[in-house]
Amino acid sequence: MESTFSSPAEAALQREAGAGGLRTPLGDLDRVYELERVVGFVRDLGCQRVALQFPDQLLGDAGAVAARLEEATGSKVFILGDTAYGSCCVDVLGAEQAGAQALVHFGPACLSPPARPLPIAFVLGQRSVALELCAKAFEAQNPDPTAPVVLLSEPACAHALEALATLLRPRYLDLLVSSPALPLPVGSLNPDPEPLERFGRRFPLAPGRCLEEYGAFYVGGSEAISDPDLDPDLSRLLLGWAPGRPFSSCCPDTGRTQDEGARAWRLRARRHYLVERARDARVVGLLAGTLGVARHREALAHLRNLTQAAGKRSYVLALGRPTPAKLANFPEVDVFVLLACPLGALATQPSGSFFRPVLAPCELEAACNPAWPPPGLAPHLTHYADLLPGSPFHVPLPPPDSELWDTPDVSLITGDLRPPPAWKPSTDPGCSALTPRPQLELAESSPAASFLSSRSWQGLQPCLGQTPVTAAVSGRRGIAIAYEDEGSS
Repeated sequence: MESTFSSPAEAALQREAGAGGLRTPLGDLDRVYELERVVGFVRDLGCQRVALQFPDQLLGDAGAVAARLEEATGSKVFILGDTAYGSCCVDVLGAEQAGAQALVHFGPACLSPPARPLPIAFVLGQRSVALELCAKAFEAQNPDPTAPVVLLSEPACAHALEALATLLRPRYLDLLVSSPALPLPVGSLNPDPEPLERFGRRFPLAPGRCLEEYGAFYVGGSEAISDPDLDPDLSRLLLGWAPGRPFSSCCPDTGRTQDEGARAWRLRARRHYLVERARDARVVGLLAGTLGVARHREALAHLRNLTQAAGKRSYVLALGRPTPAKLANFPEVDVFVLLACPLGALATQPSGSFFRPVLAPCELEAACNPAWPPPGLAPHLTHYADLLPGSPFHVPLPPPDSELWDTPDVSLITGDLRPPPAWKPSTDPGCSALTPRPQLELAESSPAASFLSSRSWQGLQPCLGQTPVTAAVSGRRGIAIAYEDEGSS
């Protein structure tokens, strides 16, 4: 019976961890991981303890890279390979636990500002790009040489954008090249004029120009990916780009292009659906998806104020990386909101295996703030910092006596009329946040308590004073799949 319904008990002890991806030849380590630049970074700071952060697919090279750096710098090197949330975020907490004075992040990165000051160097990688094929693909997608276009890329292809622009500029006059928003070296001055930072990239716009005027040409991706919607970096760009501007992508290996208009429309349609689900929800689960990105506590307080203003209940859950099995333990929650970096918040969106929808903070803002979106601003933001005070996209909640709270609202999913928020004063005597009981007691109405009372099993009954006292006895030994007293049958 044991082998029929589950694996044997010994399998948990004999299972071997998978390899950390394909290993890079030793002769290519210096080029792939830019070890010369990393050594210069460590020597300039004079660090004695340095932390190296690798994603799961690069852990196979972690030992060799650490040995090379220790030999070249004489510093003690630590490997951070077990991030609690996403590998794209800088694990400043893990670096501090190791007593590191600096951190080197390898692989794709969201480039979100860390919660605590720490010298950081990013090694994004250098993927080979077929420049001639990409230039021909750009000319085929953009026949008008006067149209404004921005060159975008995945982080590993950013090194080739300037070379691609050199091939195109003799013909195309209004061409803008983006670059990763890497932290500036210590002691360096900010450029003047300061470039626009958005989507983890810098855009050197000319005075009087705005990013909404430009189309986009994205270099990145792979034809081997079965579902392109799983790429959170491209999804972030498609959601935040101006809807009326063209957006095309190009494979850096083959030069094959694709118009991303249909995919952008599909992503925006899903966002509208998630906003409707959030408006219908009564209980919201706020998932703490990061502890290392700046202003995450302020964003958590902002989301709790949003749900309270909209008359919803919110519960903060710290579960690490969200999985369907973890979130299924909270069936009373109607929707979950993942407070994470832009890439982490979008990584779980396309998955249909979750018991309840997982939203980004922008969807909750659109559902709970009746003043959102203001005219002239992008309706889809991908970073929670854009919703906080001090950001040009921040929209404060209307006062309680504002007419925006009384605007009739009908659910596009159920077709029912949504009631006003519970805290909103109403002339209806039957609308109250307190429910009278027959015993003339007052109890606060709670959606979570109502759901719990409808369940067949409501937890263990204490029965204090009704259970006889007995002496403690030895319990079972072993694991749940095969205790020692059950035998081998």
